[in-house]
Amino acid sequence: MSPLFRVIIILVCLGTSLFLHRSIKKAKMRIEESIFWLLFSILLLVFAIFPFVPDFMARSLGIYSTPNFLFLLVIFILLLRLFHTHVELGKLEEKVNRIVQDMALKERKEREREKHLETEQEDSQ
Repeated sequence: MSPLFRVIIILVCLGTSLFLHRSIKKAKMRIEESIFWLLFSILLLVFAIFPFVPDFMARSLGIYSTPNFLFLLVIFILLLRLFHTHVELGKLEEKVNRIVQDMALKERKEREREKHLETEQEDSQ
């Protein structure tokens, strides 16, 4: 891994950490959501500080260059994150559908109750 590439990774990791800190402070991001990005940034920072680790991993997997290994790793991790996000989104959509259905049933029951009261009042007159 070239020294320039290592410096770029370190700068991006530090920038990411500052951005996460500022986003959490301004309440634009929850701490739970930022943990993934912080751990991801730390992993890349470790790889930049100790370049023999990704070099060894790349050679062990038969990947020709360390940057190719890093790009492959980043793509894989982000795909896993995307899958997790879609699973969570599906759960939230299901909750919204259930809430909407419950509200619709309650409104229907309320309208039927009002209609029933109106017919009782008409009958009593």
